[in-house]
Amino acid sequence: MNNLFAFDDATCRHLAEKHGTPCFAYSGAAAEAQFTALRTALSSRVRLAYAVKANPHPGILARFASLGASFDCASIGELMRVDALLLPVGRTFFAGPGKRETELRKALAMGVRVQAEGFEDLARLDALTDRETAVNLRVHPAFEIDEGNRIIGGSGPSAFGVDEEDVPALLQRAADLRHVRIRGLHVFAASNQRDASKLSAIHGVVLELGKRLYDTHGLAFEQIDLGGGLGIPYALEQNPLDVKMIGQGLSNLLAAHPWFTGELILEPGRFLAGPCGVYLARVVRIKESRGTRFAILEGGINHLIRPLLTGEPFPVKVVGKGEGDLPYTLAGPLCTSLDRLGDVCLPELAAGDLLAFGSTGAYGLNEGMTHFLSHPVPPEVWVN
Repeated sequence: MNNLFAFDDATCRHLAEKHGTPCFAYSGAAAEAQFTALRTALSSRVRLAYAVKANPHPGILARFASLGASFDCASIGELMRVDALLLPVGRTFFAGPGKRETELRKALAMGVRVQAEGFEDLARLDALTDRETAVNLRVHPAFEIDEGNRIIGGSGPSAFGVDEEDVPALLQRAADLRHVRIRGLHVFAASNQRDASKLSAIHGVVLELGKRLYDTHGLAFEQIDLGGGLGIPYALEQNPLDVKMIGQGLSNLLAAHPWFTGELILEPGRFLAGPCGVYLARVVRIKESRGTRFAILEGGINHLIRPLLTGEPFPVKVVGKGEGDLPYTLAGPLCTSLDRLGDVCLPELAAGDLLAFGSTGAYGLNEGMTHFLSHPVPPEVWVN
């Protein structure tokens, strides 16, 4: 299972001894390898905008910035972190269904391209600026959104974007705005998808949507943002995403849509950051309860909430013990029965054993219930 972990056992042991446990550690080399593999597979007309929500650690942001990444932000806090990178204007996007005026002011000051979620975003921006301002319009598509777990929300009612059938009415209202101009399309239509053929099919449907808007309303898009959804494996039997197939599919789409002369945007977060992270925590105690063997750890959903939300555990190994087939329910230290990190098979465990959870570079600590029960916040270690 070493391909699911950024660090080998010796390095995990060293990091645990040096920094204490629980802790998160991120590999700069692994992050750069993910970015380079994806960037190399893509046409120059495809921009990579790292989704900061996956992991806003300064080391990760700085490494991706140095490699030429753009950034997809979804709060003023994320905008501030990216602003500290001192990037040229044009490499930051701002999304989110509930943008406040203070956030829009910050976005305008930074020269950020706003992903407008509705007419309210357009009107507020128009009132805040005195110069022509290009925005991208997020559309909630009528076609089914491809996600293994209901994180995006499917194709039913959504807080995100403008429903596809409501776009014509919005465009009529937007025609009266003084400064704001819709110059791009944004559709987020996949989550943690590892099947390149499915992703390519989704990308094709988005381009067809763009063409309908171009043909019907004359929208000449500078950008079409295809969102994220590029998945990673969380188990040995899961195949990784074929990025070469993604790149070829996007090149084929550009060739098949000569009406579109702008750039495509991908917003990978999990794909770029996930494989670079490891979470280290020790076993506090072992107990059996009515036929179930529990391993109670130093950390739980206060640090890793994804298994609770998705039902899928992070890959885990016992440092120095190899593989095993004993079933354990991994529980955290919180006073709630929700504090579970998954049902897994491991070697026989004892108090003090060190567990390493792989692929925790995305949706790890920043997604956890960090303040619940006031446990100390674990350190995050950047390893060059």
